[in-house]
Amino acid sequence: MVAHALTIALAGNPNVGKSTLFNALTGSHQHVGNWPGKTVEKKEGSLRIGGDDIIVVDLPGTYSLTAYSIEEIISRDFILLEKPGAVVVVVDAANLERNLYLVTQLMELDIPLVLALNMLDLARQRGMHIDVRLLSARLGGIPVVEVVGNSGIGIESLKEAIRSIVRRDFAGSVHIPYDEAVEAELPALEQAVGNAGFARPRWMAIKLLEGDLQVMDQVAQNGGGALVAAAQAAMARIEAATGEDAETLLTDGRYQFIMRLSDGVLTRSIVGRTASERLDHVLTHRLLGLPIFLLMMWGVFQLTANVSAPLVDWMDGVVNGIFGRWVAALLSVTGLSGTWVESLLVGGVLAGVGGVLVFVPVLMALYFAIGVLEDSGYMARAAFVMDRAMRVVGLHGKSFLPMLVGFGCNVPAVYATRTLEHEIDRKVTGFLVTFMSCGARLPVYVVVGSAIFGAQAGNLIFAMYILGIVVALVTGFVLKRGVYRDQPPQPFVMELPPYRAPRLRDIWRQMSNRTGSFIREAGTIILATSVVIWLLLALPVDGQSAFDDVAPEQSAFGALSQAVAPIFAPAGFGNWQATGALVSGVVAKEVVVSTMNQIMIGESLQAGATAAEADAPSLLDDLGEIGTSLVETAVLTVQETINIVPRTLNLIPGLGVPEVTLLDTGAADDTTALEASLARLFTPLSALAFTSFVLLYTPCMTTVAAMRQEFGTRWALYQVVYALVVAWAVAVLIFQGGRLLGLGG
Repeated sequence: MVAHALTIALAGNPNVGKSTLFNALTGSHQHVGNWPGKTVEKKEGSLRIGGDDIIVVDLPGTYSLTAYSIEEIISRDFILLEKPGAVVVVVDAANLERNLYLVTQLMELDIPLVLALNMLDLARQRGMHIDVRLLSARLGGIPVVEVVGNSGIGIESLKEAIRSIVRRDFAGSVHIPYDEAVEAELPALEQAVGNAGFARPRWMAIKLLEGDLQVMDQVAQNGGGALVAAAQAAMARIEAATGEDAETLLTDGRYQFIMRLSDGVLTRSIVGRTASERLDHVLTHRLLGLPIFLLMMWGVFQLTANVSAPLVDWMDGVVNGIFGRWVAALLSVTGLSGTWVESLLVGGVLAGVGGVLVFVPVLMALYFAIGVLEDSGYMARAAFVMDRAMRVVGLHGKSFLPMLVGFGCNVPAVYATRTLEHEIDRKVTGFLVTFMSCGARLPVYVVVGSAIFGAQAGNLIFAMYILGIVVALVTGFVLKRGVYRDQPPQPFVMELPPYRAPRLRDIWRQMSNRTGSFIREAGTIILATSVVIWLLLALPVDGQSAFDDVAPEQSAFGALSQAVAPIFAPAGFGNWQATGALVSGVVAKEVVVSTMNQIMIGESLQAGATAAEADAPSLLDDLGEIGTSLVETAVLTVQETINIVPRTLNLIPGLGVPEVTLLDTGAADDTTALEASLARLFTPLSALAFTSFVLLYTPCMTTVAAMRQEFGTRWALYQVVYALVVAWAVAVLIFQGGRLLGLGG
């Protein structure tokens, strides 16, 4: 057995459960990186079958091997150049005919294949029966295995099929018959390909007849100019004889083969609409679809802001209270109490990084909600629902998918634009995704919203997400109707996966991975920025104070912030504290909260920790307080979850459904030290302007770097400047417009 036979590739359409199957095969023995020279994620894992160590490479989801998108190019190039021992092609059993198109293209490569019929449970629920033996026979003996990836059914049978196929010589699969005019040209072209020294003569001849530009370029660069000319002449003869181009005839031939193959293999015992189709009749309705989508988003942000609030308060008490005392006690034992070291650790690191880490429950709630929507199949419908709105600005619903990714993080959202086939659509969508409110901005909305708006903070968060979408749509309209006015929108074709019950194990994996990524960033960028800000806050500029013994406004950081602050006066937050937080937020939006924490409560946190040394509670008392407060937090979390319903109903004018009170801890317990400081710094109107600016202004440096890599330096700079101008203009409009309407100052 040759070495490459121990590597297998996992291929399939998007939304067929390929990633779930990959996780079931490899378990924890996997790692994620990027494909060499590409920004598309590469998943690779390993498994052991019968004493053999086998590497499993999860190829990007693709509908076809015709190289239009970067995913299709990666999948095809890996199979052709890396020559895996076998390809496991994952097929959604409930959409067999549509998924078999990719199978026919893989068959043309004459490589060992294993067909994994996934989601078999959904197919049976729809009254579908697949004759596996007949399907295998009609595919030339390709092993066909029935699996249900998310429950582990059939995994062992799949492993055995993999083991058997990589250990035996591959005899080849059936050839797909095409139109007579195509078949008349193929033999001569195949012979010419073989004579020119190229591998896989039939596949190469088919790709040349399809007019595959990548294959033609490759052939021409390797001295096959005459071969390309012969293929073009054959294409012309086919079109003259049939009135159709060769690519259309080849595509039609594959679908005709699939129809003949499915006859007798696939039978249905239930006639009529499926449950998914009945749900889609409501959820994707042309009139109801958008309001339902907005209602779901509103519920998500209520969950994010209010349900997570008790956990935020608990984390704040533990990190900024108990942990602060522990650090101060440890420094006292080592003789460093009262020194700059204590100031750095407590007023710098703990106030900075800790000020952000307390919002981990907020992010977990957001990622949980997004995970449920993704795993249930609704997120794909969101793109479909938004297609009509995206058409107004000259794009299509597929452009909304990267924007949805941007709700988690703008960096992968920029890279997700590679799924779009048209270069202009990629550039415009990449320009828009930075206005999607990422998870890093969320702590700012939560802390400012809780401080100023209390239980209505969820409404503020919802407003920010909607504002981001509106600004993105307006920007897209300007770009597509101005800069790219002569470019019509591309067709929108997308597979809608069936609805399914979300699996907590998969949601937990997504939630923990995304939250873990945030925490790692908090340990690097935020830590470094917090130390720099502490140093600037410790450096005096008044010529009288000493190092680390200076009022914040008299420090280097305060002086720099005061110099920039007048720019934001028309927007209502022309104070140096808010300005300083915004300046540091250019590095990463998470830093906005950590900077405010350092400026406003860093000194008091350090003083409180030091003062508590003399009569600090014992370790046992602290642990008891943590446990007791955690129980109270759990009760309050249940209370806030229940109250989502009355708060939603109370959006209807005239309704006043009372909220549930399971535990009343008093208003003082619901306000963190930072929130108390912000309540003195902002009015409701200036708070709204400030959060709007945070939403819209220059994205973090990592996002800018991603845009530069994808679209070039000039395009990235255009976006940075445009975002800054739009953010300032919107913030000023909100504040000044609110004042004119008599909404306060």
